[in-house]
Amino acid sequence: MLLAWTTAHGNALSVLRLQNVYGPGQSLNNPYTGIVTLFAQLARSRRPLPVYEDGRIVRDFVFIDDVVESLAAAVERPAPYPRLLDIGSGVATTIHDLARQVAELFDSPEPTVVHKFRDGDVRAASCDIESAMTELSWLPTWSLDKGLLALLKWMDGRTEA
Repeated sequence: MLLAWTTAHGNALSVLRLQNVYGPGQSLNNPYTGIVTLFAQLARSRRPLPVYEDGRIVRDFVFIDDVVESLAAAVERPAPYPRLLDIGSGVATTIHDLARQVAELFDSPEPTVVHKFRDGDVRAASCDIESAMTELSWLPTWSLDKGLLALLKWMDGRTEA
């Protein structure tokens, strides 16, 4: 629909496919908003983090500031043709590795692989950000380590978290 509308009206179309976005401002109470905050909440309570399947589920975690920069870059550099750009960190991370990093930050117990499965869960979801880097002159600047520290600092300032 967007392609048809933009073509009919002579407008540019940029579709940015955001990967797993996390960071300050994210809901800490909604279990559907992200595994990063779920793990952080559990680790903060010194509870073991449950890692589903075999722990090798892959995601690309992108910090909110990098997402905002990509959106601004897309507006500043309108598409001369319809384009679809992946926005992520460009780094594939297993859920088990994420859980280990979060647990270590809180000195909580080692994550536990629980071999449970969720219907509809995608085994691997990461992306190639090369076209976004080229077309938008954009580059993510937040590593997962740096982003986790910023998220945890924000969470520490929240009284209801």
